[in-house]
Order: sequence, then structure tokens, then C-alpha cells
Amino acid sequence: MMSTEEMLRATVAALLSRTGERQAELAGAVGLSATALSRRQSGRATWSLDDVDRLSAHWGIAVPDLLTGITHAVDCLPTDRLPATPATPATGPPAADELPSGTEPEQSPTPLGTGTDTPPAPAPAPAPTAAPARSRWVGRR
Repeated sequence: MMSTEEMLRATVAALLSRTGERQAELAGAVGLSATALSRRQSGRATWSLDDVDRLSAHWGIAVPDLLTGITHAVDCLPTDRLPATPATPATGPPAADELPSGTEPEQSPTPLGTGTDTPPAPAPAPAPTAAPARSRWVGRR
């Protein structure tokens, strides 16, 4: 089991990775030198409670959430602390005008038995059933 200090170092590393920040940027934001932050992250120096308060304020995560664990802390990051992600490309086959000349677009397969490109509708939920009858032998000697 990790000590609290080890867990905090791992959490800080995960949060740096998830937010795209560098140690030097975090150091400036929480009032430490890059060397001091590096020493804390390597285990050559310990994080103080004041440091934890500043980390919490910097990332917008409550102290208990910061100390609960890596995954929990990363999940608690406010969306404004996450890096902007590029727009995801559209899925599916390319449009005809995006294909090299002389190439035909692929046809998407039709689901079996439907004759259309739409998937079949889900089956209706089963009707509720009555409770099973109580046996006449229950509770008798």
C-alpha cells in the first residue's frame, strides 16, 4: 500500500499529465521554485500541508479529493482545467469528393432482414409476471 506522500506524488504526476502542465508551470502557480517542486516529486523533500492547500486551489479540487487517489483526483478536475482537445474527425466512409479520382465510395452493408440502413428496433420489454404461488407446504411441519 502506498503511503500518503507516495500517493500525493503519483496524483500530482497524473494531474500534470492530464492537464498538460509542466512541473515548472505548476511550481510558479503554487509559489515554489522548479527545483523545490522537483525535490517534492522525487521524494527528496516532503509536501507540506500548505503545499497541499495550494495544489488544491490551483487545480480546483478539494483537499480530500486530492488525497483520495489518482483516478479520483483526475476525475474531479473541473473541465476548465483540462486542455482543449482538437475536434474529432467525422467517422464513417469519406465523401465521394474526398476520394482519389476514379475511386468509388464503399457502400455500407444493410442489416440482415431489414432492407434499410437503419438498425432493427429493440425488442419490447417483457410483460411483468405475477409473483409465484406460495406452496401449501411452506411453514408446515
